[in-house]
Amino acid sequence: MAKNRRMRAAGSFMGVFVAIALAQVQIPKIAPATHDVRPGPGVKVKRLSDYFSGIARTPGDTAVYIMEGAEPGGTVLVAGGTHANEIGGSMAAIVLVEKARVERGRLIVIPYANNSAITYQDPARPGGPRSFEVKTAGGERIFSIGARLTRPEHQGEADPPGTKAASHDSAMEISPRDLDRQYPGKADGNLTQRIAYAVVALLKKENVDLAFDLHEAPPGSRLAMMIVANPKNAELGAEAVLVLEAEGLAMKLEESSATFRGLSHREWGDATRAKAFLFETPNPASRRESPGDPVSDGVWPLAKRVGIHLKAIGAILGAYNEAAEDKGRIRIGNLPELEEITKAGLGAYLR
Repeated sequence: MAKNRRMRAAGSFMGVFVAIALAQVQIPKIAPATHDVRPGPGVKVKRLSDYFSGIARTPGDTAVYIMEGAEPGGTVLVAGGTHANEIGGSMAAIVLVEKARVERGRLIVIPYANNSAITYQDPARPGGPRSFEVKTAGGERIFSIGARLTRPEHQGEADPPGTKAASHDSAMEISPRDLDRQYPGKADGNLTQRIAYAVVALLKKENVDLAFDLHEAPPGSRLAMMIVANPKNAELGAEAVLVLEAEGLAMKLEESSATFRGLSHREWGDATRAKAFLFETPNPASRRESPGDPVSDGVWPLAKRVGIHLKAIGAILGAYNEAAEDKGRIRIGNLPELEEITKAGLGAYLR
């Protein structure tokens, strides 16, 4: 009996401790940022909070766009804006929302996966641009440039002492505000962990077959022009790389690390049925020394980087469809070729 009382007392103490710990994570109730995204015909709009209510009415909630073809098939997810300063991924996602025509299966797009980070300026680059303009047939449009990390005051808790933003090549310094280090997330965690949890919940609920996380890296870095694949779908990535090379686009392939955890391509693929990939295109503004123009660089203009993301998605879709059963195939049309968008400019493929 005394042992039972001790156990009940210990359980009560732990319950109080957990309640106190959770109370310390106070996610602010702030309306999430909105963006100039103009969906094409038939595009349905949901919220990430529809998949996990724990981010509802917080800065982490964001728009989710769903396109469904006339024929049933597989489902693909494309996420941009995991790091909100890597604008090539967000703009490729927006081109999909505004111009893609899904003929078979479903396409789900999240242009701003970390919607808190888009409201925040990278403290390492205080003088960097906060937005950019794109001229379209319908007029000039303005898009935001954010930071790599969740805005500190949105996180719900302070960073641990000594925390620094992780570099592209190091697993040693992991920021709890880096969405691409926090998968599969926590339902009762800080804001970044809750966003990660919501994305994984979406992958599961929508039975996603293929998932792409679109990123950018400094030109000349190890990651620039790379596809990173979960080990279970590395062979599919290799087939796509061969196709891209034959078409004149050289991209490297790397498998997700078995020990560096928390990244989308690793955790999406391990936690769900999805075949998960991450792409890295070269963004001149990501250089630590002498950062370049993120939009109009002479070697890596934004339009070209967007075209590379779309071309890589198409190559993996092609390889996937060759191996998939007829009922699981995915066909997406009306997308620009790399050469077309590079020559005509990004605005030619926006509404």
